[in-house]
Amino acid sequence: MSFLEHLDELRKRLVRSVIVIILAFAVCWVFSDKIYNFLSIPIREALSEASRRQLPVEGRTGDEKVLSLASIKEGDSGRYIFDRATKVGSTVVSAGASVAATVARDAAGKLGLFTTEALITNNAVISAGVRLPVEFEQTAVGTPNADERMTVTTTVEPFTLYATVALYAAIAISVPFLLFQIWGFISPALYKHERAYVTPFILLSSISFVVGAAFAYYILFPPAARYLLGLGSDFQLLLKASDYLDFITIIMLAMGGIFQMPAITYVLARIGIVTPKLLIKHWKISLVIIMIVAAVVSPTGDIPNMMLFATPMMALYVVSIFVAWFFGKRRRTDAEAKENTTI
Repeated sequence: MSFLEHLDELRKRLVRSVIVIILAFAVCWVFSDKIYNFLSIPIREALSEASRRQLPVEGRTGDEKVLSLASIKEGDSGRYIFDRATKVGSTVVSAGASVAATVARDAAGKLGLFTTEALITNNAVISAGVRLPVEFEQTAVGTPNADERMTVTTTVEPFTLYATVALYAAIAISVPFLLFQIWGFISPALYKHERAYVTPFILLSSISFVVGAAFAYYILFPPAARYLLGLGSDFQLLLKASDYLDFITIIMLAMGGIFQMPAITYVLARIGIVTPKLLIKHWKISLVIIMIVAAVVSPTGDIPNMMLFATPMMALYVVSIFVAWFFGKRRRTDAEAKENTTI
């Protein structure tokens, strides 16, 4: 093919890809609110955890300690310490006051913290058995409360947000077709027998993309979100929905692309372009590239967060070496491939 023919082929592949993405966008737009709610679950859980007030109680051993509400179970008892002025019934209890309490269920079966002794405060008496204003049960993930909602700054931002969600989702579900177009563009440069790897390439790459995106969503992002929210615990957080959406989708798309490493290595090793010796020889350069990519993808430039993203990439590089070693072949021409088949 001449240079102009290559350009024309590229134009055709790009046009087809754009058409498919547009069609996928139309479908994803219908479900954009559900997709957004799904993507926002990790940050809502992190916000809920960050806003959950810890419960200062005296441990059963007699030592003063701070227990998370999530770690307390029915039957536990100790002293509840009011860390701020709190209204109990019609009485305001001053900060620093304490009362013996136990974890039990009320008549409706809801878990709560109840006093086991009378508390005298501000010339009033709070009798034993009074429920303290401590919530144990969290709001369901599907229905965010006020503390978990993100903010928008303009009236058109919700529309833009859902459109962006639909676009990212359209790109994600179009990955198999986009990979087929990429293969179709580069296949003329390959031998005929090498083009037979199109099916395993698309299948493995599509699976790798889904696994990578899921790894980012379920494994990488939650600890990163908790770490970042922990850094901002001394500030009033107003998290913009658009910033969060860009953040999590870029991470998911990036990890989906990074997880292509073994799949691409498999195809290149079968063709004979990549060998385990080549990957081992250039491991230092690869390590530098991995650290650069991790620094770009990670939300902050600190070492712990960066290693959170670099570690799976390094693991994938090692996996790729074994893939190349197990599936690698010497590159052959069509004539050599035909001769070996005949023999």
